[in-house]
Amino acid sequence: MSNGSTKTTTKSTFHFAAGLGSGVLSAVLLQPIDLLKTRVQQSGSHSLSAAIADIRAAPHIIQALWRGAVPSALRTGFGSAIYFTSLNAIRQNAARISFLALPSTTAPIATGPGATSTSRHSSSLPKLSNTGNLFAGAVARSFAGFILMPLTVLKVRYESTFYKYSSLVGAARDIAGREGLRGFFAGFGATAIRDAPYAGLYVLFYEQSKRRLSSLYGASTSPDATPQSRSDKKMGVSRAASINFASAMVSGVVCSIISNPFDAAKTRIQLYPDTYRNMVHATRRMVSEEGFRALWDGLALRMSRKALSSALAWTVYEELIRRAEVTWSSGGGGKARSNL
Repeated sequence: MSNGSTKTTTKSTFHFAAGLGSGVLSAVLLQPIDLLKTRVQQSGSHSLSAAIADIRAAPHIIQALWRGAVPSALRTGFGSAIYFTSLNAIRQNAARISFLALPSTTAPIATGPGATSTSRHSSSLPKLSNTGNLFAGAVARSFAGFILMPLTVLKVRYESTFYKYSSLVGAARDIAGREGLRGFFAGFGATAIRDAPYAGLYVLFYEQSKRRLSSLYGASTSPDATPQSRSDKKMGVSRAASINFASAMVSGVVCSIISNPFDAAKTRIQLYPDTYRNMVHATRRMVSEEGFRALWDGLALRMSRKALSSALAWTVYEELIRRAEVTWSSGGGGKARSNL
């Protein structure tokens, strides 16, 4: 294997590891919010207080709050690893396509050979146009969602009070015995319709927010500052992390509001596949029996969870990549910045 191929493999592995670590961290910390969201969406009661009362009545509250943490961590961890790795690969290749690349009239941080970069940005990841970000986010999320769909079904059913599974192995056996392989992909249509636009819009809003906030930071820098001093400020952990965290939070809130109806329908399909056959049928039945409010069940919880998990995952991931880039660049003997 050539030296270039070895470096590419190493960097892809690091993207996978960084995504895995950030995903597991956010999943474990925010599992109680995700659990409550599933409980609220599982029926038409719309009652958060009832879900909290059920958990408080459990013999071990802490254990009850983190029920489903293992499948959630596995799903989110490996989902983030696959997503970030594939997203980076897609963005690297999309940057070579003219209508997907960032226009030269903006202030990009290109990472390809011969590309220029700017120090006034919180990120060192590949930069694309709005169309490119929409495309990359949607494709990467759909790919990761399909691979992780069995874990998603297990997670939702394990968190629910409807099935009362005592173990993940028991849940898997029950699904396989009653529904076959198809049962592990229940709700994929609704999930894909929810996740593809969500991820595409998320990457678009996230990159736009980072660019604008980074530009504001750059504009506030003294015009007499040297390029080196500006670069040092850019590389500061606190400033870059704050920009990335704020951008991820805002993007998570906006995209959660847009995609919540699909999430509510997806949860019903995964919990009651015999009752809700597909997304269209689930949506119509929920609206006819419970009103439009049913499509917004769990919005506050999902919005909070998505905003926080996205902020944690993206901030940790970006900082790990930034640190790795510095290491790779310093190991290059002063050569141009490595292409992540």
